[in-house]
Amino acid sequence: MTKTKEPRIIPTEGYTLHLVETEKYKTTTISIQIKRKIEEENVTKRSLLAQVLKSGTKSYPSSLHIHRLLEDMYGAGFVTSIAKKGDYQIITIRMDVSNEKFLLDNTQLLEQSLDFLAEVLLYPLNDGTKFDESNVKKEKRVLKQKIQSIYDDKMRFANKRLVEEMFKGQSYAQHAFGKEEEVESITAEELFDYYKDVIEKDEIDIYIIGDINGEEVGRKVQSSLRLNERINTDEAPVQEVTARHQENVVFDEQDVKQGKLHIGYRTSITFADPEYYAIQVFNGIFGGFSHSKLFLNVREKASLAYYAVSRIESHVGALFVMSGIEFKNYEKAVSIIKEQMDHMKSGDITDSELSQTKEMIRNQLLESVDNPNSWVDLLYHSRVAGIRRSIDEWIEGIQAVTMEDIRNVADTVTLDTIYFLKGEGQK
Repeated sequence: MTKTKEPRIIPTEGYTLHLVETEKYKTTTISIQIKRKIEEENVTKRSLLAQVLKSGTKSYPSSLHIHRLLEDMYGAGFVTSIAKKGDYQIITIRMDVSNEKFLLDNTQLLEQSLDFLAEVLLYPLNDGTKFDESNVKKEKRVLKQKIQSIYDDKMRFANKRLVEEMFKGQSYAQHAFGKEEEVESITAEELFDYYKDVIEKDEIDIYIIGDINGEEVGRKVQSSLRLNERINTDEAPVQEVTARHQENVVFDEQDVKQGKLHIGYRTSITFADPEYYAIQVFNGIFGGFSHSKLFLNVREKASLAYYAVSRIESHVGALFVMSGIEFKNYEKAVSIIKEQMDHMKSGDITDSELSQTKEMIRNQLLESVDNPNSWVDLLYHSRVAGIRRSIDEWIEGIQAVTMEDIRNVADTVTLDTIYFLKGEGQK
């Protein structure tokens, strides 16, 4: 197996720089990750900030100015986004630019990109006391549309509701986008004050991945972007996994044609644990792939579901099952899903299921390395978890998982919450 090159990590005043030198891509990706523990009172504000940071800077005061700049940079890509990783809410600022080696002229695209991103981060459009009012107003509309899109997509809505019920009273229950009813009341002054606090205190990681000269790029970044030193005391709370004595069952009703059955299990295993390899394989056999027990038994054999899949939430020790079913099939579907989990716990797993799942996970990991943004995401998972786990270690760890390892992690999996979104008036 070809070893993937590990990032060069350079601790810098105010942030940590991660440089990945690879000839895989014809583009260079720059990804800035800004991390803070979820604060319920600021979740919506932080989500809005992620929007406003892309809408205008001192030199490029509007989206139109930024668009023209990107066009001049050979159609460079520029996005900002907000997401959760465990108990952290993370702002991502990302650029994808063509590698200068493939240009016909001597345009210093990477240097231009670094200068622009430094301005996005340090000089967003403001008058010293508040963000530009028109940009804030525009981005409020966009954010409200994003939040509304969750309600329009019933699979995402059901997952949101499952998380709210399963993690009630915990920070992870908050959705990364925030609350629609809070958006309008955020003032441009409040948002700017929050931004200044973010720039002063948040943990910032910068990833640059591509066919680059690491030492040269490192010097350019440190020249373009200067931040105050910060002491990171923002440690995520240790997840306390308490098994319920009785499963929590929640029903919601809406005008929907298809029921959404989502089930949440808890496990004490998170991304940072050595058993994480085994819980990944466990999930793959249970519901992660088209050969998994959920897909074959709930969807194919019993014809009860339009889809039936499971996934691991890596940083909070949870496993989510998601399925779309006819309303009348609720009891049968719950029964068969529980039955498949019983098979997992009793070790009713074939050698073929084990080997096929390992191969599928290996292929997923290798495909991630073929995409720079996926690769950054994998590297940042390790950063958030406070460990170092390379792609090669990951693949080797998956390959080493035994049937006994799977039985051991199965003992940690307990049913927590069953959520069902059904049609209005449906039994």
